[in-house]
Amino acid sequence: MSRLSCRIRSLRSPTHASRALLADRPELSFRQIWNMCFGFLGIQFGFALQTADVSRIFQTLGASLEQIPALWVAAPITGLIVQPIIGHCSDRTWTRLGRRRPYFLGGALLATLALLWMPNAGTLWMAAVLLWLMDATFNVAMEPFRAFVADQLPARQRPQGYLLQSFFIGTGAVIASMLPWMLTQLGVSNVAPPGVIPDTVKYAFYAGGATLLGAVLWTVASTREYPAEQLRAFDPGHADETLPDLRGIWRNGSAWLFAGGTATLLVGRFQLRQEMYLLTITVAVYGLLLIGYELALKLRPALDRQRGLLGHVLGDLHMMPAAMRQLAWVQLFSWFAFFAMWIYATAAVAQVQYGATDAHSLPYNEAANWVGVLFGVYNGCAALAAFVIPWMVRRWGLRTSHLLNLWLGGMGLLAFLFIRDPRWLLLPMLGVGFAWASILSLPYAMLSDNLPAAKMGVYMGIFNFSIVIPQLVAASVLGELLKRCFHGEPVWALVTGGASLFVAGLCTLRVRLDDAGDRS
Repeated sequence: MSRLSCRIRSLRSPTHASRALLADRPELSFRQIWNMCFGFLGIQFGFALQTADVSRIFQTLGASLEQIPALWVAAPITGLIVQPIIGHCSDRTWTRLGRRRPYFLGGALLATLALLWMPNAGTLWMAAVLLWLMDATFNVAMEPFRAFVADQLPARQRPQGYLLQSFFIGTGAVIASMLPWMLTQLGVSNVAPPGVIPDTVKYAFYAGGATLLGAVLWTVASTREYPAEQLRAFDPGHADETLPDLRGIWRNGSAWLFAGGTATLLVGRFQLRQEMYLLTITVAVYGLLLIGYELALKLRPALDRQRGLLGHVLGDLHMMPAAMRQLAWVQLFSWFAFFAMWIYATAAVAQVQYGATDAHSLPYNEAANWVGVLFGVYNGCAALAAFVIPWMVRRWGLRTSHLLNLWLGGMGLLAFLFIRDPRWLLLPMLGVGFAWASILSLPYAMLSDNLPAAKMGVYMGIFNFSIVIPQLVAASVLGELLKRCFHGEPVWALVTGGASLFVAGLCTLRVRLDDAGDRS
């Protein structure tokens, strides 16, 4: 009996899992799950600084409200390109350091450099370049983390893993978002001459770089990964990677090309904002890629058996599971709402609750600090919600729980229109926090059981299109809406985001899960 007990304990650790092929992944202890998710604390620390303070930096360096969405376009475009590439490569990376961990480490090192440089940008164009660099490196570090949880945990523990990630996301973001305000309370200067970033923001970004690197190093040093043969044994039905049939994709490509080309002409015809070209041209380029690959298959039939990176990604995108397609609509409206909040919350609160529009004035900087507090509160609520949402899932299932949380967030964003005392804005952040925790966990819990282990990384990268594309839509459309429909009042962008969360909740009802999955 003692030998059997020792054997069971050894199989519970990924360090020893490569020594025996198991029928299913063994359950991990809470400490092991904690260690594998801890790196998200640092990644979200940096990401929260980006979302809370980059618009402030842009305005400090001379950007107008209408220019801000265009400057943010670099972030979603970067994710659209980087995430599937990193996912595809991490699926095929087997080193002494592991499968996913090399990407955690490399992304964290580069992201740390970007964070340290950002508050010293000096010019608007340099800040825009650094936003691109930050977002690219965050994606390199973050995308494999999603697949890492699915690699390491059995299906019954994956919701716990993703919710623990949400807890670290919330905890890191609370500190990061509130850091400029806390530094102000400690006597650090919160104002600076025109064109100069305040010291509170500078020191916050320095702290972000150190936290990001330290947290990711902890995960890299304290976790191990299953070797390739063990993961294939866990998922025998998908052990051999199948190549989707790409013949005939020119029809889909033609439709995408027509839609993108027509939209591009309409943007020019009605003289809409130039950043909308990025959205329409992206659609057209996707269509061209599908048509071009179909032609390449006809000229070189061997490509159907020996595909490169582009062929694999296009094939997996074309043949994505039905659950992923259904969840994409939920994600589209969810992330559009949060991107609207990240872009315009500072300007909206400064204008409505503080009566300030000058980015160099004391009231505006007080509003910017208070938005940091609000962002910290909603992230703190998200961290606490990570302990409540499992109870909601057990009681109502994944879909209904996600719908309720999204609607709580929608009510929270709508409240910005009616509240005048900035202190009362703390209350709607409770609902926003529940929505945020749910968005970061439940869609992945719904999806992960429907993905093959051999393609977990690339499909997680492709699923992140449903995060990136709504950000691209928001960056392209919100500036035009602010000009033509919102009369220069950014609070209406938050109202639009609130309505978008209600639509996302309704889309959740379209997601088809088996009964067991909906109860998990």
